[in-house]
Amino acid sequence: MEEIKFSIIIPVYNEEKSILMCLRSLKQQTYKNFEIIIVDDGSNDGTVAKVLQYKKNNSNIKFLQQKHLGPASARNFGSKNSSGGILVFLDGDMTFEKHFLKKLTAPIISSRAKGTFSKDEFVSNWNNIWSRCWNINLNLPAKKRIPKRYPDTQKVFRAILKKEFDRVSGFSKGGYTDDYTLSEKLGYGAVAADKAVFYHANPDTLAEVYKQAKWVAKRRYKLGYIGFVIALLRSSLPVSILIGLLKSLRNVEPRFLIFKIVFDLGIFSGIVGYLINGKSAK
Repeated sequence: MEEIKFSIIIPVYNEEKSILMCLRSLKQQTYKNFEIIIVDDGSNDGTVAKVLQYKKNNSNIKFLQQKHLGPASARNFGSKNSSGGILVFLDGDMTFEKHFLKKLTAPIISSRAKGTFSKDEFVSNWNNIWSRCWNINLNLPAKKRIPKRYPDTQKVFRAILKKEFDRVSGFSKGGYTDDYTLSEKLGYGAVAADKAVFYHANPDTLAEVYKQAKWVAKRRYKLGYIGFVIALLRSSLPVSILIGLLKSLRNVEPRFLIFKIVFDLGIFSGIVGYLINGKSAK
């Protein structure tokens, strides 16, 4: 039976530190029938130069560019220029076990699912203190980015049949929660693929922690403006210090207090900025 071609779509925005590791990891995959579509979302660092240099010796890579519109727009743009029957959505700071693609898409190829995700997501930079604090803050198990007893379906797709993606015109622009919009439009979620192991970096500098928290904050809240108020209270300095101290003691990690203050400052700043100008994060 002829192998189904995959289109791997990677939106990138200032990923010069990690994009080459991601691409080299994909090159080691046991499943070989795929194209890689990199969509630069307005990077202003060395990302573009690194990708173009790598592309010279790798014919299966397409490179597209757009102004900074966010990952939803970048993924949709990549899909419009794809030729595979299955779309795979990855990030530029991911790396992969060699059977990742084969395992991730197995339920789709066997017609057991139309789209999948993986619960076997590990932290690639666990040796970094701020990366470990990120897990502590989210109450995640050591070295993993997925909680224990996570359900077998979720809203975020890592792989999906292209015809299903096209049927609902892809993602809607939604900032931090744009990943969820595809599931909402389809009316079903992604199914867990067994043993599709991959690695994803947590923010590993305080500057990145602040930036990521600020981005996360500019999202939809279940209770609307009441949700914004609750989030502002939770990220206020007194609450931040209290929780930071408690978790620092519980995890025997005094530096978590610093992390928590920086993280919550990012959350607070992101919410205030959103309430003032009404713009979600890209």
